[in-house]
Amino acid sequence: MEKEILALGIERQFTKEETIFEAGDEARGFYYLLTGETRIYKMDEDGQEVEIARVGPDGFIGEAIIFAQPAYPVFAQAVKECKTLYFPKERILKAIESSPKIALFFLQVLAQKCVVLNQRLETIGLKSIRQRLLHYLAGQCPRDGRCRFSLTTSKTDLAKQLGTISETLSRNFKALEDEGLIEVQGKEIVIKNCARMKEEII
Repeated sequence: MEKEILALGIERQFTKEETIFEAGDEARGFYYLLTGETRIYKMDEDGQEVEIARVGPDGFIGEAIIFAQPAYPVFAQAVKECKTLYFPKERILKAIESSPKIALFFLQVLAQKCVVLNQRLETIGLKSIRQRLLHYLAGQCPRDGRCRFSLTTSKTDLAKQLGTISETLSRNFKALEDEGLIEVQGKEIVIKNCARMKEEII
């Protein structure tokens, strides 16, 4: 990021599990992650958390919202200890008015967010938890053969990311194992036939 843009931010730190903002809070600014990880989520009608996204270093939180509506429609929480830059809305709007370069930068940021959200909506739109899990697993495999990778998050957090609960996720992992599609060894996942999995979610 350009130094002139970084200079507009105010450093703020959050501890693990600390709330950054809540749904309904006035959207007075947005955040850029220097270190750490955050999660963005909503609450459904039953009071269950539905995770929308995970954001790590070099990612923005709430940048699209401040240009579109007065309040945050989602919750943001630190998954790990986070160091951020906070960009006040009024300061950014003035900078955009005075600098085409800064305006172009944030236009590109918003365009990228649209791409990411469309990909996320595509995943959430899959009807079953099985399909969501298959979509996630297939995305971790760089080829159509056999591959191995480690989960970078807990299964509880993965369940939230996929819009389900731990018990349901575990049942789906077990079903895929029983069908010979994967092997689960703690946090190690072995995908035996990625091409076959992709066929089911196409």
